[in-house]
Amino acid sequence: MNEWIRMKLSECCSSIADGDHQPPPKAETGIPFVTISNMTSTNQFDFSDTLFVPQEYYDKLDEKRKARKDDILYSVVGSFGIPVFMKEDKAFVFQRHIAILRPDNEKIVPRFLFYTMLTKDFYAKADAAAIGAAQRTVSLTALRNMEICIPDKIWQSKIVDTLAAYDDLIENNQKQIKLLEETAQRLYKEWFVDLRFPGHEKTEIIDGVPVGWKKEKLIDIADVQYGYAFDGSLFNTQKEGMPIIRIRNIPSGITDDYTTEEADAQYIIHNGDIVVGMDGEFHINSWCGDDSYLVQRTCCMKPRNNEMKGWFLTAIYEPIKYFEKTVVGATVAHLGKKHIDTIMLLTGTSELYVPFQRMFEKRQLLLNQNRLLCEARDRILPKLMSGEIKL
Repeated sequence: MNEWIRMKLSECCSSIADGDHQPPPKAETGIPFVTISNMTSTNQFDFSDTLFVPQEYYDKLDEKRKARKDDILYSVVGSFGIPVFMKEDKAFVFQRHIAILRPDNEKIVPRFLFYTMLTKDFYAKADAAAIGAAQRTVSLTALRNMEICIPDKIWQSKIVDTLAAYDDLIENNQKQIKLLEETAQRLYKEWFVDLRFPGHEKTEIIDGVPVGWKKEKLIDIADVQYGYAFDGSLFNTQKEGMPIIRIRNIPSGITDDYTTEEADAQYIIHNGDIVVGMDGEFHINSWCGDDSYLVQRTCCMKPRNNEMKGWFLTAIYEPIKYFEKTVVGATVAHLGKKHIDTIMLLTGTSELYVPFQRMFEKRQLLLNQNRLLCEARDRILPKLMSGEIKL
């Protein structure tokens, strides 16, 4: 029988730190600057939409604040409890809302620590240690004092190998999703921005609009449903009631948030619907979770022609991100109906939407596969980490 022992995180890590407590200087190019919003549902960093800081700023950082292979990054403010395992060295900058743990290889297999921090048991410990109301925070002191149970390193490696098989499939799917998104963006630019669409040589263009095309308001080709003002005191993570879509759920396309409150059917979002966040960073994604209620400060956009959905997801990216950069609020930017009502889109002939729709359907299939893989991994995870399953 393999013996499991208790250790504090401070005992199995050579260092536990956080990011710089001062806002870093921004740059047009340089080193990516990530926030919690860049931490995905597949426990990776999405570097596709980040700000940048100067190389000199990164060079002066303490080494314990520079992520390297086998480190674990962990969100500790607000949406706390998201671990990311570094499979390779990567230069980026983060602030104090993300902690960085450097496992001691003599005592623990780094990826085993990552899986430990991924369990609901560990999240419960973090939740119990969190302080504050509006922005709950897990302090570094609390993190260092958290205890975990670990077996010997041979057993740790066996557990890692089992769970990594799921994560490798998820990562491969994620790469395919990224390629599909990039291909759709390039095709959209070529056909609908540069107007080098099939047959453009024989098509007359008048005032920037090819003959047979139209400039149309977004609200004339899609129905926009805004979220419902639910009572936040009825939100829970115990799966009581109906799933809900909050701003923080949009990047991943799935949710662990629920409400026991009921609302009209118009606020129910289905798998494959396009959802947009309307505060801070205006996230855009297609939903890959189960039927869920749409919460205030989020919206759903449904093209009236369902065959335009793939094209529409790509077409709205630039205009919405334009507002993200230009709309200024008291503390964070707010996307409003008045902004969405002004968005104009150049629409073409029906055959031009076909490749976008095919890519959308492939992307959605991969997103759904990843959701199922995550669920399967999360079912086996606690049984492996408790020693219930023998390998």
